[in-house]
Amino acid sequence: MTEKESPAQKALGDVAPKMVELTDEVLFGDVWKRPGLSPRDRSLVTVTALAALYRGEQLTFHLRLALDNGLSREELAEALTHLAFYAGWPNAMDALTRLKDITAPAAA
Repeated sequence: MTEKESPAQKALGDVAPKMVELTDEVLFGDVWKRPGLSPRDRSLVTVTALAALYRGEQLTFHLRLALDNGLSREELAEALTHLAFYAGWPNAMDALTRLKDITAPAAA
């Protein structure tokens, strides 16, 4: 039986196997599973941190994960709008553009 490849494995498995192991086992296997915050809350914290730090490539992945973890497009938009006043307008605008792109209906 073949185990499904993780996103980290797909992205970096052939280049940085140790980083993939740490990502899969420590970050997502331990930190994200701790009982102190729900996955939904962890996603909200992560999305806002990545937006504030202008980490777009990681932000796109985490916006999708946030949606999967129960945050709505409207909640994410509100959090990112609020963040504009604390982390900068360009950071928030970039994050909101990414949110719009990943939640836009598929073209016919």
